[in-house]
Amino acid sequence: MTADGAQVEAGSAVLVAAPPEEEELPVGGEEMEDLKELVTKLERAFQDRLLSVILYGSAAAAQQHASDHEGKFSDLNVFVVLTRITAQELADGEPILRWWHGKGHPSPLLMSEEEVHGSIDCFPMEFRDMKDRRKLLHGPDVIADIKVDTRYYRAHIERELRSKLLRLRQRGAQRLSDPVALLNLCLDSVSTFCVLGRHALLAAGIDAKLERRAVVHQLAGTIQMDVTPLEILLDLREDKPGPDAGDPGELFAKYLECIQRLIEFVDRLEETR
Repeated sequence: MTADGAQVEAGSAVLVAAPPEEEELPVGGEEMEDLKELVTKLERAFQDRLLSVILYGSAAAAQQHASDHEGKFSDLNVFVVLTRITAQELADGEPILRWWHGKGHPSPLLMSEEEVHGSIDCFPMEFRDMKDRRKLLHGPDVIADIKVDTRYYRAHIERELRSKLLRLRQRGAQRLSDPVALLNLCLDSVSTFCVLGRHALLAAGIDAKLERRAVVHQLAGTIQMDVTPLEILLDLREDKPGPDAGDPGELFAKYLECIQRLIEFVDRLEETR
């Protein structure tokens, strides 16, 4: 059983989505107005071609921990489903996407209704995240009835971890002589690795928490690794008092070690499951 009530069936390993939360969105103020305006713009631009708009991730979790949606670091992740996507739809949506990006938000994930059902096996983590934390903003809930085949779930997690570690190393190598840039690189990436850590726990059959810091604590107990670098980075992101970050170069080195331990844990799951 996942945190949102989705069940894992033995043998076929199929995940069935639970209904989205009915509570009010935990975002407010300018973010709420941005979302409302986005939906209005999408409705006007696409009319009957617009099928569904879904907010997913930490911003959509009504019962989330406050630290999981902290100001300047959190994203409004939006999933937009159209009846079709051609060059015409992209042209119609260009002004909206430019406006949304100018607001500092990540580009919405665009899919056609057909693509949603045809790509579930290619994006098991993304669709599982949507099932766990989503809020319907427009139209029918296209996530409610999808079934995610988890046969390739572990491999997908390992691939994401390894590819993002390679990218972190590449970018870090270009910033080693700039402590501020190096620290910002770590701060910008730690949330992603916490999400991947949560999926690693789920792949191991563990009832993983939703909140990042709780996930880090679960990883410490499960993998028996020193998660201090992750805790320091989360403290800095949330402007909370905690251990001194010290030298960014040393923090980066220990951060890389944490990620490597996580990869080794996921890699071993192939042998044990």
